[in-house]
Amino acid sequence: MKFQRQAKILDLIDRFEIETQEDLTDHLRAMGFNTTQATVSRDIKELRLIKSLSAETGKYKYTASTAGAADSFTTRLRNIFRECVTAIDAAQNMVVIKTLPGLGQAAAMAIDAMRASDVVGTLGGDDTVFAVMRDNEAAARFCRQAQDILK
Repeated sequence: MKFQRQAKILDLIDRFEIETQEDLTDHLRAMGFNTTQATVSRDIKELRLIKSLSAETGKYKYTASTAGAADSFTTRLRNIFRECVTAIDAAQNMVVIKTLPGLGQAAAMAIDAMRASDVVGTLGGDDTVFAVMRDNEAAARFCRQAQDILK
């Protein structure tokens, strides 16, 4: 449940301008997570979320640290990837990744944060991630690496 909640937090801060822990708690509750502000506070710390100035509103919002992400943050994203992915398959230079319901965007974010040079881009849905690779060999290599993460 913790990994699913943290994956959903990453998804929420990517989709919405979340300014406070209370806002985040309210969003999580609306998504069916029975959580407290104290739990959200611990999640924010573990995920190493930061507040940055929103270009749209001029207010501070939670964001995932992307520049120079710490090893522990990358490890957390790999754990989220491991917990939410159920299947991976390649078709030529495309990779389709199936996840638990509601965690497709979190898995896509984890892939993006891994900064794999062969990944051209990802598209995360509810329970599926579509990743485009540079070529067929890159797709096969990515599938092997992703399978290793899942072990």
